Amino acid sequence: MSTTTVILTGSPYGSESVYNILRLVPPLLNRGEQVRIHLVGDAVDCARAGQEPPQGFYNIERMLAGLIERGVAVTI
Repeated sequence: MSTTTVILTGSPYGSESVYNILRLVPPLLNRGEQVRIHLVGDAVDCARAGQEPPQGFYNIERMLAGLIERGVAVTI
């Protein structure tokens, strides 16, 4: 089993970069890979509870919580 480490540095909202990176994690898990996510700088807000994303954006907090439920290690 291989391990993929993802380092997020961007804000959870304002662009789709964090969303797109988080979308890539489930296929890696489905292939049996182990995934770790490290949040740095503005990306720390991805783990903030009680998010109210702007209209039209996915809730990054919920996406991250779903990945944690699947065994993804998230560190700050």
